[in-house]
Amino acid sequence: MRGTDRGRALAVLTALAVLTGGAAGCTVQPAGADGEGGPPVRVELPSGAPSASRAPEGHGVGDGDGKGSSGGGDDAGDDRPGTAPEQRPPRVLWSPGDSGRDVRELQARLRQAAWLFHGPTGTYDELTEKAVRGFQGKRGLPRTGRIDTVTWQRLLGMTREPGKWELYLMGGQPVDAPDARCRTGRVLCISKSSRTLRWMVDGRTVSTMAVRFGSEYTPTREGVFHVYWKSRHHVSTLYDSPMPYAMFFSGGQAVHFSADFAARGYAGSSHGCVNVRDEAAIARLYAQVRNGDKVVVHW
Repeated sequence: MRGTDRGRALAVLTALAVLTGGAAGCTVQPAGADGEGGPPVRVELPSGAPSASRAPEGHGVGDGDGKGSSGGGDDAGDDRPGTAPEQRPPRVLWSPGDSGRDVRELQARLRQAAWLFHGPTGTYDELTEKAVRGFQGKRGLPRTGRIDTVTWQRLLGMTREPGKWELYLMGGQPVDAPDARCRTGRVLCISKSSRTLRWMVDGRTVSTMAVRFGSEYTPTREGVFHVYWKSRHHVSTLYDSPMPYAMFFSGGQAVHFSADFAARGYAGSSHGCVNVRDEAAIARLYAQVRNGDKVVVHW
């Protein structure tokens, strides 16, 4: 190609570069002063990837550690893969002041785990709250004193389903229907099924209380009897144990207050007597019952 023609070609390419706005990535190398001997013209086409200034709307430039920056505030990146969901506190199941059968089960399980030594009462009281705090702290859980789903699952995993007399270890169980023989007159109506005593007058229930019976080796006799002797400060001559507020109805068997029942509940048993653990309740009963009143012990 002659020098004149090469000069024209260079002029055309230079003009083309100017018309394209000097696009990034395009370079033009001019020829020598005489139009000859210079390096050939080299044109680099623009890359197909968008530049940083043309990122899709709503997405920012990478910040160097693989994370984007959208400038959208605290909500930015919530839907990006790998973002941890918001952590919510576990749901609270029971807390101080609650009551009912579920609270009894909680207390029974805390007793099994040796964190509670009273009740169950069925009421989420101060001692129950203290036991829950101790249980939570021992296992690295927040010491809230409330039973949430996490605390409950930990306790379930360490204990077994409590039986009926674990739930009502210290009394408080429902009273079953009175025996037909209890519906007339003045009667101490004693149920072995519900472990309760009803004091009834002419078919009306005056008071109820939890009671405990003899063991399989010293069973409490069943049937219809009558109170034949009352002894306020009685002491057993056979076992040398106190039997306050004793109301004898069959041989040496009597209804009386038991300090052991008050302390241990149904974890123990009597030598055949009908034990009452509520001293105030049996004191009132003792004042109302007369010699000759009927006693019915039934299932």
